[in-house]
Amino acid sequence: MSWKEKIDSVLFGWRDIAFKFLSWVVTLNVILGFYLLIYRYGFLPTDDEIFLIFKQFDGVFAVFVFNYLIRLVFTSYRREYIKNTKWEGILITLLFIHGSINSIFEVKGLYLLADLINPSGSLRTYQHFLSIVLVLLINTEVAKWSTKLSKLSIKPATTFILSFVLLILLGALLLMMPAVNHTEKSLNFIDALFTSTSASCVTGLAVVDTGMFFNLKGQLIILFLAQVGGIGIITFATFFATFLTQGVGLKQQLMIQDMLSGEDLGSVRQLLTRVVLLTLSIEALGTIAIFFSWGEDLIFNSFAQKVFYSIFHGISAFCNAGFSLFPDSLNTSMLSDATVNFKVPGMHIDIRNMYGLHFVVAIIIVLGSVGFSTIGEIFSVNKIKRKIMKPWKAYRLSTSISLKVTGFLLLLGTVAVLVLEFDKMENLTFTEALITSFFQSVTTRTAGFNSMDFGSMHTSTLIIMMLLMFIGASPGSTGGGIKTTTIYIIAISVYSNITGQDRITKGRRTIPNEISLKAVSIFLFASMYNLIAIFLLSVTEESNPDISLLELMFEQTSAFSTAGLSMGITSSVSTLGKLVLILSMYLGRVGTLTLALALSTPSKSNKYLYPEEAVMVG
Repeated sequence: MSWKEKIDSVLFGWRDIAFKFLSWVVTLNVILGFYLLIYRYGFLPTDDEIFLIFKQFDGVFAVFVFNYLIRLVFTSYRREYIKNTKWEGILITLLFIHGSINSIFEVKGLYLLADLINPSGSLRTYQHFLSIVLVLLINTEVAKWSTKLSKLSIKPATTFILSFVLLILLGALLLMMPAVNHTEKSLNFIDALFTSTSASCVTGLAVVDTGMFFNLKGQLIILFLAQVGGIGIITFATFFATFLTQGVGLKQQLMIQDMLSGEDLGSVRQLLTRVVLLTLSIEALGTIAIFFSWGEDLIFNSFAQKVFYSIFHGISAFCNAGFSLFPDSLNTSMLSDATVNFKVPGMHIDIRNMYGLHFVVAIIIVLGSVGFSTIGEIFSVNKIKRKIMKPWKAYRLSTSISLKVTGFLLLLGTVAVLVLEFDKMENLTFTEALITSFFQSVTTRTAGFNSMDFGSMHTSTLIIMMLLMFIGASPGSTGGGIKTTTIYIIAISVYSNITGQDRITKGRRTIPNEISLKAVSIFLFASMYNLIAIFLLSVTEESNPDISLLELMFEQTSAFSTAGLSMGITSSVSTLGKLVLILSMYLGRVGTLTLALALSTPSKSNKYLYPEEAVMVG
């Protein structure tokens, strides 16, 4: 036995103990690092306190370096370990070089880089560098934790819904920090929880004005919650885990398959990568399009502000989040001295007449609402080639249904708004009225933006809007609602039953009965919950004479469908009413059927068959 083998043999005997010890140490280190970041950027520390915070950064970094090196020593396959943790290794190497330069020359390595990039603000830039490195290291450890989900004896559906609870609570705590808003005072817990839920569940309902109340830090937190909530925290964690660790577990793949409507388990990893890349690509293109769609009369404070506003609205539109940095979304018409974000005195900010912007945002919303698998198939290079060579070659059945139902509902909504609200658009040209109607039809697909005042709409229009919101987007998308395919399956099931057909068929395909039963279950769950929630809201808001039943019905439907549209009563709702809406937004995002599956117990076998007996219905 060689000396190397003898050393490895001794290390192997201590490996489990060492790894268990390191696991606890790193967990505490991650908590400490997170606390330091929160205190530095979420509160208002003095210069002396900031100095002490970054002194403690050195200790946190030292633990990360120590953990990596010890694990490298104790592992039996060191080359594979380095290969599987290459991104973490790059960060550790950077910190090692940074510390070595400091030990030899008594100068911080990253400080030299900061001084080179920004000589006038080198200290602040250096602190930002350290913070970014710490965030990346913390995310690396969180990604590792996500791969351990398969070892937990809980259902994938339970893990999925708990991930959103965790995201919402984290977002609420972050939004309560005094340094994330212009008042520099903590937002009360209920309003913070409401805002976090609305962002995480990509709804868009707001109890405080996003652009006027929150500063850049707060707006970034909302944007982060919308982005992660739109695709799903499990999706993001698993995506990064595939790069930072040795892979993902079966349970994670099952959760992603269910959330993104994957066809089979074998295609989940490919679908995961495609989803993230498609999301980033469409959001990037959308941001560029929005950047060039702002009206010439809208003068931003700086180029950077114009870029940020474009990014914010691009991500918010694709994720169907509905958050806007303007007081009345895309229906804003005001003077600039009424807001803290535009400093040009007396400038008239008129977003409602930027029809090019409205059209661009509408297209981004549609792309976010049709489903990731549908987008992937439409824009697949191979599929495009096959379509050119064989135009008659159809899409998959789910893609075909999603596109057809989406097109029909968009047309229905556009015609309804154009006809029913024509009296409010008499001063517009036909093209402007058509774009306005189309935009409002699109935004009911759970997008949350508005270019008209919903509080002044006719009751007939609002009923159509509630119907469209209730149906919502397509499966595997960033939107909510019971989904387009659900209502379609119910419709053809009813038709098949009326016409006496034994099986439900579409496009030379037979749709299984369990799919039909699932669609009916989703519809009934959603309908019953909304009726109960409207009843509860009517009780909690009974003492408020300014809120009508129609407004409560609209608000509840919007919350459950994660549409984010409102008749202007959100901030006036009582605390108990807000709690009802918070639960509605949460259930609308995770899905009532998913929650039922998570809470259900394993059913007993019913393979036996009792004699049939008819029951009168109808």
